[in-house]
Amino acid sequence: MTIKDLLQCGRSFNLQNASSYAIMLQTMDIGGASVEAYTSFAAVYDEFMDNIPYEEWAEYLKGLLKEYGVNDGLLLDLGCGTGTMTEILAESGYDMIGIDNAEDMLEIAMDKRAESGHDILYLLQDMREFELYGTVAGIVSICDSVNYITEEEELLEVFRLANNYLDPKGVFIFDFNTVYKYKEVLGDRTIAEDREDCSFIWNNYYYEDEEINEYELSLFIREEDSDLYRKYQETHFQRAYDLETMKGLVEESGLEYITAYDAFTKNAPTETSERIYVIARERGK
Repeated sequence: MTIKDLLQCGRSFNLQNASSYAIMLQTMDIGGASVEAYTSFAAVYDEFMDNIPYEEWAEYLKGLLKEYGVNDGLLLDLGCGTGTMTEILAESGYDMIGIDNAEDMLEIAMDKRAESGHDILYLLQDMREFELYGTVAGIVSICDSVNYITEEEELLEVFRLANNYLDPKGVFIFDFNTVYKYKEVLGDRTIAEDREDCSFIWNNYYYEDEEINEYELSLFIREEDSDLYRKYQETHFQRAYDLETMKGLVEESGLEYITAYDAFTKNAPTETSERIYVIARERGK
């Protein structure tokens, strides 16, 4: 089944018609606090992320997909953001579905789709409660999207849903930031960048007992046709997970845990790994 087939099914999956089907989420309830899920940041997200070598990351991801038998077919990008990786995977021949709970991010993703002409289906849904019309050959979730799920029970439900919507023996690949990264690399550190049309100050606070990293983001975005800058402030939370916890949740969900790699290598993770890729497989419903 292709994206075109899905769009022709009795239930429309167009984002504009998805209000009765998708989870319309303007905020995320994370760590007990309701915070905006990428609102003003969406407008400048791609500009600030232009240092990420998406093409190289995509080559690594495609290599893993092909190694485990996902050469084509329907592929779900869970937590797709502005659709940069989704577009690259679509260009590589996959029939892409993208899910994100940030409407502003998806609007940018759909602008990219209009420009590229790719048949990508975007759904505004919460990954903790996502729904698909049928199953897919593979699911990917990168750029530490799963770290935004701060409760283990909720992450377990994400994994259960992944197992449910995968084809028999389908593959789920996701990455996550490690405890080491939050504690030793990001924790209690301030990152700032100044550009002509936008600047940001990014404060990190790692709460070791709760294993939560708090991001305080101050954005200064230039007003259109003006020399004035408007300030926006956002707060985000991510949970630090270790590999043993992830492996346990994967197996409890019904998925088959296959292996894990230190990101962008085929090496086993170490105590100083900052990002880890996990490969899991569907193992019955």
